[in-house]
Amino acid sequence: MAGSPPATGLQPAQLAVVINDDEPNSVAIGEYYRQARDIPARNVVHVNIPGKPRKLTADQFRHLRNVIELQLPAGIQAVLMVWTAPYAVDCYSITSAYSLGFDPGLCDKPCEPSKPSPYFNAASSRPYLDFGMRLSMLMPTESVEQAKALIMRGKASGFRTQPASAYYLVTSETARNSRAVFFPRSMVLPRQELTIHTLRADSIADVKDIMVYQTGKARVEQLDTLQFLPGALADHLTSVGGDLLGTVQMSSLRWLEAGATASYGSVSEPCNYWQKFPHPTVLLKHYLGGATAIEAYWRSVAWPAQGLFIGEPLAAPYRQRQ
Repeated sequence: MAGSPPATGLQPAQLAVVINDDEPNSVAIGEYYRQARDIPARNVVHVNIPGKPRKLTADQFRHLRNVIELQLPAGIQAVLMVWTAPYAVDCYSITSAYSLGFDPGLCDKPCEPSKPSPYFNAASSRPYLDFGMRLSMLMPTESVEQAKALIMRGKASGFRTQPASAYYLVTSETARNSRAVFFPRSMVLPRQELTIHTLRADSIADVKDIMVYQTGKARVEQLDTLQFLPGALADHLTSVGGDLLGTVQMSSLRWLEAGATASYGSVSEPCNYWQKFPHPTVLLKHYLGGATAIEAYWRSVAWPAQGLFIGEPLAAPYRQRQ
């Protein structure tokens, strides 16, 4: 890995906000987020994507990426796209196509290994300088009210560390337990005030202290009984959780609607390689080490081509307070 100073975490001045001027919700939420996070006005990028297509062609994406890149000021290490759709480029997620580049060969064989991420388990706080890649995340815009609540949860996560729990579930859906071998054992981490619960169960209910929830299920039950703390990360290993507006399986949007601050899901059938989903201990290590949500999630996925990163990127509940 290229030499970098110790990671201090992504800063607002290093994040670009990409607004779709053809979608009123994107315009409203993008500006609200810019002000809430004190992001410089020069970091706002404007694009036009009419019709809210769920998927872009390679040519459409190439044009969009060029439009974004031409507007970026110096020093940008990460990009937040403020819309729900488009979220895919052929079989790729739009976030991975943007950050890693689009390789059409994968889409002929989506169930095979995909391009490794140089950022996997990295400590760099300067991914563009060190690896030539800008991290990216999508902030959904189906509801202005819900998006504002998401933004406020991300911001509130930086105020103080709260006693919290991380839940890792080994479920009855055996094929979706491929990363369960990496679940941490149940324990208490006193310094971070975090209790880890690794369970054999299909769901949890009536829990009010969630900072991390990772499971393997096509649909996760009882989300409406849960309370997620500000900055919470939650995702389910399944085939098409990143098909945000699809109905075949549970959309990753449901995690944000339930109160999580960031999530992840695949937009096309990846098969159950653990490398294509967030690695539990890598994710936890970097988040507890002070990384932002976008950094921790990106560092946790070895082969992220088909995976979509969504939520509030700057949430950092374990960043050391100045």
